[in-house]
Amino acid sequence: MAYTINDECVSCGTCAEECPADAIQEGDNTYRIDKDKCTECGTCTDVCPTEAIVEE
Repeated sequence: MAYTINDECVSCGTCAEECPADAIQEGDNTYRIDKDKCTECGTCTDVCPTEAIVEE
């Protein structure tokens, strides 16, 4: 199941730095996960300080 980033994102960039698949990029207001690149490893959910990354 793919992950998505909700409005709780504070654009800290921690998730993008830790993503082994380089699937997370900065968007307009929050970061975004490229579903085609995401390997669903869950690393981003473990490091997100606001718990803004959830399963779809």
